Amino acid sequence: MDHHVPGPITEGLRRRDIDVLTAQEDGAATFDDDKLLERATHLGRVLFSQDRDLLVIAHHWLETGREFSGLIYAHQLNITIGRAIRDLDLLAQALEPDDLRNQIEFLPL
Repeated sequence: MDHHVPGPITEGLRRRDIDVLTAQEDGAATFDDDKLLERATHLGRVLFSQDRDLLVIAHHWLETGREFSGLIYAHQLNITIGRAIRDLDLLAQALEPDDLRNQIEFLPL
């Protein structure tokens, strides 16, 4: 989870037994966006963000062929907390992290 993601989304996913690691828990809360995406890739984890800057970085990495573990993006005004939890749960159940490698998925689904 990017450090901008509301805590209730993380909590809701954990109540559904989804493995979630926040930037804060990983000690990456102060990382620049590119370093955060790099860290998620190093850990083999898909990153969820509502930060448009991270979306721009992921698009740039796609265009330049730079590998990353995947990004799930939702604009903060276009999705409710409940919908974000449901959609992220669905993706976690239906896909493996490698399925999202070098991909950007947009929520709501």
